[in-house]
Amino acid sequence: MALLSFLRSRGTAADAPGRGLQGLLAGFSIEVMPRTASKVEDFRALLPRGTRVYVAHLDGTPIDDMVATARRLQEEGFAAMPHLPARLIADRSTLEHWLGRYRDEAGVDQALVLAGGLARPRGAFHSSMQLLETGLFDRFGFRRLHVAGHPEGNRDIDPDGGSRAVDEALAWKQAFAERTGAAMAIVTQFAFEADPVIAWAGRLQAAGIGLPIHLGVAGPAKLQTLIRFAVACGVGPSLRVLERRALDMRKLLLPYTPAEMLADIAAWRTASPGCPVEAIHLFPLGGIAATAEWLGETLRSGPRAAEA
Repeated sequence: MALLSFLRSRGTAADAPGRGLQGLLAGFSIEVMPRTASKVEDFRALLPRGTRVYVAHLDGTPIDDMVATARRLQEEGFAAMPHLPARLIADRSTLEHWLGRYRDEAGVDQALVLAGGLARPRGAFHSSMQLLETGLFDRFGFRRLHVAGHPEGNRDIDPDGGSRAVDEALAWKQAFAERTGAAMAIVTQFAFEADPVIAWAGRLQAAGIGLPIHLGVAGPAKLQTLIRFAVACGVGPSLRVLERRALDMRKLLLPYTPAEMLADIAAWRTASPGCPVEAIHLFPLGGIAATAEWLGETLRSGPRAAEA
């Protein structure tokens, strides 16, 4: 943690207006699944109006449910951003049909374009780049397109644990944004400590990749729940944070919160004017209500509430 110790010595997370913890959390986004959304009576009771809400498209979720969830979110005053997973999409006509429904039935004009978690494609597409190359997003007026980032690697792309293919894909996407004018950002898989994220972001900057980063963070949850999701999602070395916590009897029964990691990221932003982290994206693994409650307390009360 030497790097973070150095950053903290240059300034705390509350030193610069807009760049401390509360500045970092301002403009956050959050993720829901249609089956989770159906249990929420009114999102307006949980989230600030205008919050970007990603709608996760898991294997087996009907497009009708995805469109209905996106429409409901839009109608309640939120910015719905559905996932478009390449490996779940059969062909070009299916992509065209889905984009048309999102635009016409839900008023959606943004999407998270990603490969998807399947080992083998169901149809013609295996990568997000292939979806982008169709030109259909521009045709249907999707001007904001987010793509996936993996600070601790992505074994679906680089099975040997390397980073070359992943970095090349991000460079291609940056070039796509530059030639099309699409508003693009990288939204990352969640991690549990800041150092791997800082190292990854530095490597991207050194490679000339300047897309803004929306950093994925797991919301408050039971330790067992987090470990289960982390293993399933391929979280890398930062999983050791949870493993150490599991060995600490004082913390074993307490819900995990991302307070420490967020404080470290905020300290990094405060000390680094060129920090590419633009926003935080929350994965509500312990439930959207619990995440929203914790976030509200943090935004109202500042760092001390986050650490409680």
